[in-house]
Amino acid sequence: MSGIPIALQLYTVRDQTAIDFAGTVRKVAAMGYSGAELAGFGGLSAQALAELLAETKLKPAGMHIGMELFQTDIVRVIDDCKTIGSKFAGVPALPGALRNLQGFRQAAASLNQFGAALKAEGISLYYHNHAFEFEVMDGLRGIDILLAETDPALVGFEADVYWIKYGGDDPAAFLKAHSGRFPLVHLKDMTGEGDKRTFTEIGNGTVDMKAIFKVAEAQPVEWYIVEQDTCARPSLESAKISVENLHKWGKG
Repeated sequence: MSGIPIALQLYTVRDQTAIDFAGTVRKVAAMGYSGAELAGFGGLSAQALAELLAETKLKPAGMHIGMELFQTDIVRVIDDCKTIGSKFAGVPALPGALRNLQGFRQAAASLNQFGAALKAEGISLYYHNHAFEFEVMDGLRGIDILLAETDPALVGFEADVYWIKYGGDDPAAFLKAHSGRFPLVHLKDMTGEGDKRTFTEIGNGTVDMKAIFKVAEAQPVEWYIVEQDTCARPSLESAKISVENLHKWGKG
């Protein structure tokens, strides 16, 4: 097994957490995941969520938190991370109004500010990419602005390999080119071609996972995080297939 543990982004099973958050988290733990990345607390308090994670022995691999909360109440972000025991707090995407060259530069400055505030409290900030950051605008890509204009000591990145590929770059080459910037890697597989590309379980698609593993494991990556934005089969079944395939490859 590789030394990088595997978590599930609970957004994958949001249809089930909406019905029974605690029960779904227990099922995720039973599948063999080592951690969970949060996208909301399922109506629980931070303390109750911490107790649920302790009960299930799932480690908090990170938390997706809307950029607005970082701007308006970063003290709450810090307090929640400390209560839950999360070393990482992440911005899941930029608001639409910032998805332009000026906006990316503004976002980079904001991320540096957030990262400095979190670092002072022992928490690491990360930014999660989609495909829009890879669009070329006047010869520049937003992702390159974010990487160049954020301080590596303050801002990390969660590389979403599906969206990197969807955006026209090679995930393994991108990880290698920016080695050391990625404490977290979102593992996500792709099926179909062109406009019909969509999500599938890890190991059932066309993303070159072995190339990604080789590059990631030469870096200080701390978590592999499985995420599947939409599932053609029941979401818990998809999550189970993904972690089982990763275990077959000796990961986790």
